[in-house]
Amino acid sequence: MSFTSIEPSELEVFDKESIVDKKKNSLRRKILQDLYFNGNKTIAQLTKEIHSSVPSVTALLEELMDEHWIIEIGPAEAQFGRKPILYSLNPKNRYTIILDIAVHRSKAAILNLQNQVLFEEDLHFCLEDSPLILNKIAASINEIVAKYGIGLSELIGIGISMPGLINPRSGFNYTYRRVNPETQSMIEWLENSFSLPFYLINDTQATIIGENQFGLAKGMQNVFSVNMDWGGVGLGIVLNGKVFQGSNGFAGELGHIQVKENGELCHCGKVGCLDTLTSAASLIRRIKECLKEGKVSKLAKTNLEEIDIEFVIKVANGGDALAIDLLYDIGKEMGKGLSIAVHLFNPEAIVVNGILAKAGRFISNPIEQAINKYCLVDFKSNLSIEISTLGESARMLGTQVYLIENIMVS
Repeated sequence: MSFTSIEPSELEVFDKESIVDKKKNSLRRKILQDLYFNGNKTIAQLTKEIHSSVPSVTALLEELMDEHWIIEIGPAEAQFGRKPILYSLNPKNRYTIILDIAVHRSKAAILNLQNQVLFEEDLHFCLEDSPLILNKIAASINEIVAKYGIGLSELIGIGISMPGLINPRSGFNYTYRRVNPETQSMIEWLENSFSLPFYLINDTQATIIGENQFGLAKGMQNVFSVNMDWGGVGLGIVLNGKVFQGSNGFAGELGHIQVKENGELCHCGKVGCLDTLTSAASLIRRIKECLKEGKVSKLAKTNLEEIDIEFVIKVANGGDALAIDLLYDIGKEMGKGLSIAVHLFNPEAIVVNGILAKAGRFISNPIEQAINKYCLVDFKSNLSIEISTLGESARMLGTQVYLIENIMVS
């Protein structure tokens, strides 16, 4: 994958005017990047991967070990002769904080450079279109650091995923505009507050990165991740092995294509968007309307305000016809919308993520049926529809990868 490089001051340990030092720093980054994305390596393997000499790689590894970026983890397997030493990223001393900020639930985690989650908890706030969100983010970061007992100096960066039209280069969220201060982006405000690099990415794009690196889409060159969540529907796209973000970072807003000319008003101001038919919020709204109309369902035994997605899925698994029918309708509409994207990009797989993915085959089966109905035969012959096995962790891991790539890319 390839993203815009943002170079943090912590790694800028060279004289920018020196070509030799620039080359050295580039090789350092390549070593770190190779160990992060490809796992433990020997000196010979790293030499081949980064196209350098054994003495150069050996010297750089010693330097990176002195700085506690890298550790030796023991001998590698060898058929003959002396076993070479394996090197790995150090799981200590360098950490990231990842914030997954959403409309109905927000989470935070501390990860190390081996993607191990060291600390995770729900945050006490959700995304709102208000400048107050910045103070809540800052307070949460300080609380997390204090609770886990690490210093800000041990953090190499902080990554944030959230819904909305996000320009990752400028750090602006153009859907939730008021989260940005008047004279700067939210990322600039946070970086000035903490003197650390911050990285902002759309939640759906973070999800496809996570799926493509660690989930069912791992190694695929052309694949979608459809994020069916509370606020709406997003489409993560990998084309030719790279995440497609578009010119401003806005690619994948599938939820705002019009599918019903005289449909409901969408929160974006337009009428009949796919979001109004396929989001988790639209499902709960339709269930409440049906129950008020007197439709028979196990859901009627519950207070309307207490109905949530988990309960809807539970009664669907128990055979409730209303819950099954409404989930089927959402999957069918989602499949119709996805058929447009399938014709445009010809993916090899679609991974369903988000809270509605918890419905499993109640959602994926009608998606697949709709794609079979609306797509040309040759587009669907090798196309698979899968429910994510990573779940919510796809966003966290994807945001981590995005942060690490920006820091370590040469």
